[in-house]
Amino acid sequence: MQPPSVQTSSRPFEFRTVPAIAVEWSGAQRLGARLAPRFAPRRALLVTDRGLVQAGLIEPIAGDLRAHGFFVAVFDRVVADPPETVLLACVDEGKAAGADIVIGIGGGSSLDVAKLAAVLLAADQPLSALYGIDRIAGSRLPLVLLPTTAGTGSEVTNISILTTGETTKTGVVAPQLYADHVLLDAELTLGLPAIHTAATGIDAMVHAIEAYTSRHRKNPVSDALAREALRLLAAHLVPACRDGSNRPAREAMLLGAMLAGQAFSNAPVAAVHALAYPLGGRHHIPHGLSNALMLGPVLAFNASAAGPLYAELATVIGAGSGPGAEAGAEAFIAAMTRLMDESGAPRRLRDVGVTQDGLPLLAADAMQQTRLLQNNPVEVTPSDALALYRQAF
Repeated sequence: MQPPSVQTSSRPFEFRTVPAIAVEWSGAQRLGARLAPRFAPRRALLVTDRGLVQAGLIEPIAGDLRAHGFFVAVFDRVVADPPETVLLACVDEGKAAGADIVIGIGGGSSLDVAKLAAVLLAADQPLSALYGIDRIAGSRLPLVLLPTTAGTGSEVTNISILTTGETTKTGVVAPQLYADHVLLDAELTLGLPAIHTAATGIDAMVHAIEAYTSRHRKNPVSDALAREALRLLAAHLVPACRDGSNRPAREAMLLGAMLAGQAFSNAPVAAVHALAYPLGGRHHIPHGLSNALMLGPVLAFNASAAGPLYAELATVIGAGSGPGAEAGAEAFIAAMTRLMDESGAPRRLRDVGVTQDGLPLLAADAMQQTRLLQNNPVEVTPSDALALYRQAF
């Protein structure tokens, strides 16, 4: 097996990410002490979900913020695959509180809402004008993000996804969505159930794989981040699922998810995500689980073009294989399949309530995700999309 290739061509590229990332176990308990010297604003809108409030995770953090001079308004109505109404309610509460800094704590949905709330609280643009790429005209309020799942990488991406209709999801992509400060505190992930640990962990691996094989904007920096992300995630996914209190595994998973987020924010994701979004829109399947369900079929579908890159990733995760790219690609796909099986996450669409007669609608929805499909190493036709859903069923 050849070592991973390094792109050394003169093709220009640009890499962007957040300006500050802190990693500290129990760091969330000292968030006020951390932010007080870094930010002048003191009227914080804390964006989260009710489950974290009920679990007792939010009040100690809010208390430390208050102890260091912050006024804290808590918006805890974020739900999975948040609709526009949730974001607009969050913005209304932020305006009522006079918020001048936004703090997002939670999974990808909470972080995505916090990112867009920080924009809408500072801008005159309507939400409808923001959808697409680079359509945010102004700035935003200061933004701090703390993930509580090791999956989406939203804390370091310039992307927010909202549910924009009964079944559709739409993205906002803009540099203003990069946070000012990110805190990775793996202690916040200790309460995550095994099935969510599995789904979000596989989601992060999808980010790394799709960034590494992306048709557009793949570059040496994103490649290096994707490889290290996948190494960490593959080694620690099953231990984290089997023992949720395993601190080294939790820390490695959170770090890996963040690195994968940096990778795909610069080398965009592709068909796995395009096929996953309709599952969330029509069946309300969590995003991470949707990605996990579609990963296997898409890996096999893309192997004709991405095989050499899969072979490189096989060495990263220690998957044994014979010589040659084809053998390496097969070893990689087999190893990823074993990881997903061992994680305990549902493996078939039929296991999560999807019906076979609904697959054509899912395929039609997926074909609308042109922003993502254009990044796939193999062109996806409508018949291909339907065949991939049938394989996943």
